Parts: sequence; C-alpha cells; structure tokens
Amino acid sequence: MMAMFVRRALSSRNAIGFLRRSSVVVQSRDFSFISSPNLMMMGGRDLQFDLSMPDFLRDSRRGFAKGKKSKDDSGTGMVDAAPDIGPTVKAAASSQMEAAIDALSRDLTKLRTGRAAPGMLDHIVVETGGVKMPLNHLAVVSVLDPKTLSVNPYDPDTVKELEKAIVASPLGLNPKLDGQRLVASIPALTKEHIQAMCKIVTKSSEVVKQSIRRARQKALDTIKKAGSSLPKDEVKRLEKEVDELTKKFVKSAEDMCKSKEKEITEA
Repeated sequence: MMAMFVRRALSSRNAIGFLRRSSVVVQSRDFSFISSPNLMMMGGRDLQFDLSMPDFLRDSRRGFAKGKKSKDDSGTGMVDAAPDIGPTVKAAASSQMEAAIDALSRDLTKLRTGRAAPGMLDHIVVETGGVKMPLNHLAVVSVLDPKTLSVNPYDPDTVKELEKAIVASPLGLNPKLDGQRLVASIPALTKEHIQAMCKIVTKSSEVVKQSIRRARQKALDTIKKAGSSLPKDEVKRLEKEVDELTKKFVKSAEDMCKSKEKEITEA
C-alpha cells in the first residue's frame, strides 16, 4: 500500500512540473486560466480549444510560398488593362512627318524661279563680324515688282557682307547697291534651267515621301509589338488611323511640289 502512495505522489509531481514548464498561468480579477497547446481552465472548468493554425492563414501562407497570383472577384485571374498607346504612336508619327514637310518647304524655297519672292533668300547664310547668321536676321527682304527684290539691312555696315553672300548663293543673282540697300533683279529662266529645276522638285518630292513612309512603318512596328496586349479591333483601328495620317502628309507634299513646278514653268 505504501509503495502505491509513493508512486502516485511521484506521478503527480512530474505532471505539475510538466505544466509549469509548458504552460503559461495568467491571473486576473475575475478569472484565471492555463493555456497549453490544447487546454484552457477558466473558473475551475476545463475548456477544449483547437489552437492549430486557422485554415485561411494556412492557405494564405501556402499561396505566398508557391508564388500564387492574386485573383479578381470572378476567380478568373488578374487581368492587366492594356495601355492606350494610340495617342503616343500617332503624335510621334505626325511629328516626324511634319519635320519631313518642313524640310521639303525649305528645299523648295531655295529653288529660284522667274518671279521674285521674299522667302527665296531666307536660306542664305551671311558671315559678319566672324559670326554666321541667316540673311533674314540681318535684313528685310521685300518685293519691288515681280522681277525685283529689295534687301534692306538693319545695320548699313553689313551691306557688303550681304552682297557677297547673295552672289555666292546658287540663285544666280547679282544685286546692285542702291543707297543703303541692295536691289536684285531676277533673270528669266532658260529652258534648260526650267527642266533642271523641275527634276530637282520631283526628286525632293520622292525624298520627302520616303521619309513620311518611314515614319508610317515605325508607327506600325510599334503597334505590332504591342499587338499581343491589345484587342484586334484596336490594332486595326490604330493602323487605319496611321495610314490616313500618311495619306494626308503625302498629299501635302505632292501639292507643294506641284505648286512649285507651276511657279517654275509659268515664270
């Protein structure tokens, strides 16, 4: 009998020691409880709780571990909105095409016709005081009559430099000093000169058209690269708008060249 009591005492002592090592005792005014992995004691009663990780935390932890993608409300997966590249593509193409038209305009202005035009001297560069400047920054060019130009310098001391630059230009002009200004007569074009000028206009037209078409192709390539992220209808719409933009600038170039040819042949 004595041996049985000793064994029970030793067993109770081991149990108490285990609870002290693995449990946390919390005291408060109204209740006390012992928390262990699966046991709580409150008000003298034993309450069983499942303290294992909740399902939603376990699932979310697995999701992060596997690198899962978040889903939308419909459960079909995250859908990225396709960027609206239309305005950017069209603006870039339009800017390049306008630059080509501007270059054509400058080239056509350099061609001399049989009529006087104030802009025909704009491309001439004058060197004065060791500085090179456009002629229209140094003088006012005006038309006295259909065959005569007047060049009035802002500074009379630059008249010699202006005369030298005009004579050296490919326009074939020989201005004369008239007081503090220069007067340049526009000689009539020969048949050979007219044919040569028309060929230059035709070549300039082809060059600018090629530049416009390169801008078109660049825009279409950009649309094609983004095609996988755009609806087919959107791709077709953008391609059509770029083509319409191209036709507009090509027509503008053609009209400018036709007008210049008419100016040359009818001079």
